[in-house]
Amino acid sequence: MRIDAGLSKLLGLSRSAVAGLAEAGDVLVDGSPAGKSDRLMAGSWLEITLPAAEQPLQVVAVPVEGMKILHQDDDIVVIDKPIGVAVHPSPGWEGPTVVGGLAAAGVQIATSGAAERQGVVHRLDAGTTGVMVVAKSEHAYTVLKRAFKERTVEKRYHAVVQGLPDPSRGTIDAPIDRHPRHDYKFAVVTGGKPSITHYQTVEAFRAASLIDVKLETGRTHQIRVHFSAIKHPCVGDLTYGADPVLARRLAITRQWLHARSLAFEHPSGGWVQFESEYPDDLQNALDELRDQDG
Repeated sequence: MRIDAGLSKLLGLSRSAVAGLAEAGDVLVDGSPAGKSDRLMAGSWLEITLPAAEQPLQVVAVPVEGMKILHQDDDIVVIDKPIGVAVHPSPGWEGPTVVGGLAAAGVQIATSGAAERQGVVHRLDAGTTGVMVVAKSEHAYTVLKRAFKERTVEKRYHAVVQGLPDPSRGTIDAPIDRHPRHDYKFAVVTGGKPSITHYQTVEAFRAASLIDVKLETGRTHQIRVHFSAIKHPCVGDLTYGADPVLARRLAITRQWLHARSLAFEHPSGGWVQFESEYPDDLQNALDELRDQDG
């Protein structure tokens, strides 16, 4: 394997981070500096000098415009996440976060987990809107973490994808991992993590289809990657091959993808379900599709 690809897997770093180490002369193979595109050979002696550890990320209590609390009790808080909001702080992200917004609202969440993502039991992309749950009690954190891991949580998304998927109802079972050439993307790749997406067409238009999606697994960008792989990318998702002309026509500047509902066994007992309405930009694009077909 290439140095950047192989060491990325060995060290758990991004390929671009490994490439940076190689360019700085911090990757030695059998005592000699190696370039990012050099090949790893069996039996070679690797010496990698890692950069000094960065300071832990801090949660800053900043109100998040448009973030709604749908439900709150002693164990959980369920929120409706708006566009452009990350779930927790991460390197390079300077925008608003769910945990920062909850702190600003005076909501105390569980202390389990890494400092910057305490209480976080699942995530949505910054560019994806919709319903999500955060643990408030340590008991809830443990129970919900296990529920997501064991896939007993029902996560339903609505998406508008280009064209009409055939069959109109089905399952996409294809492994996902980082894109072999573009670090910021994911792709269906041999040897990737098992990824299963169930879908059903709700409404069909000439240019696109509204679909209901049930995730069996929860890989990063899973819905976007799977529908791109079957040539029906989410409308507006230019990263994964969507038509920019259609996106402009519908005045949408991000992927049409929304976490519609979340259902799970409440940490204190009983099955609960929460739903989120479409935000204005997604609703307007959907109305425009209906008008054009009308």
